[in-house]
Amino acid sequence: MNTHTDPLVLYGETFNSRLLLGTSRYPSPQMLADAVQLAEPAMLTASLRRQTAHAETSPAFWNLLRDMKVPVLPNTAGCHSIQEVITTAEMARELFETDWLKLELIGDDYSLQPDTVNLPAAAEQLVKAGFKVLPYCTEDLVLCQRLVDVGCQAVMPWAAPIGTGKGPVNPYAMRMLRERLSVPLIVDAGLGLPSHACQVMEWGYDAVLLNTAVALANNPVNMAHAFALAVKAGRDAFLGGVMQAQETAQASTPLIGTPFWHQN
Repeated sequence: MNTHTDPLVLYGETFNSRLLLGTSRYPSPQMLADAVQLAEPAMLTASLRRQTAHAETSPAFWNLLRDMKVPVLPNTAGCHSIQEVITTAEMARELFETDWLKLELIGDDYSLQPDTVNLPAAAEQLVKAGFKVLPYCTEDLVLCQRLVDVGCQAVMPWAAPIGTGKGPVNPYAMRMLRERLSVPLIVDAGLGLPSHACQVMEWGYDAVLLNTAVALANNPVNMAHAFALAVKAGRDAFLGGVMQAQETAQASTPLIGTPFWHQN
């Protein structure tokens, strides 16, 4: 399914998929494994804080991740301060033996909106510590530019608040963000339908990260496959060049050779 002719490049590393998957809230570990096998994601995200809260299941969970042989992207979900982020990141690097990190710094518990004030400072410290930081943020252009300025080579804006499944709630801002920034942009959070994923990929976004939309579907395996197809279709459409919308009807069939009696 995945094409090797148009790879995703992040921090100089190449991935043959433009879909990233979360690993929480699946009905069963086997359902997660089956979804991953069918969707062939570039990375799997895992929350160190969330998983280690259930110590009795953590070893089985880590073993499952390793058995799937997909690169793991640890995240700092649940962190509310820069110090919490740094501590969690260092623990994740030791446990997973990777410098990759999804940076989450929550500023509001109700909407789970990122802490836009402190996020750049946290990202800057992590970049200086050698992490390949993928920051979860809003679609705010100034914030995203600031994250790039402190060393993030990719940014992950939300389409809508996490877990809502609403799809892009601010298309204008998201399209402007894509036009203004040249780094890879990964839509993280808020997508609910494969058509949402296809749409943002058509706009030129480089990848999508999903969890709830797949894990809470009636059939997560089928939904993972549907999203994988939608991501590829959207990317192919972007590369193909979408036609410009017209205000009036445009004939798709040329009039050359039309019989004269049609002109009466």
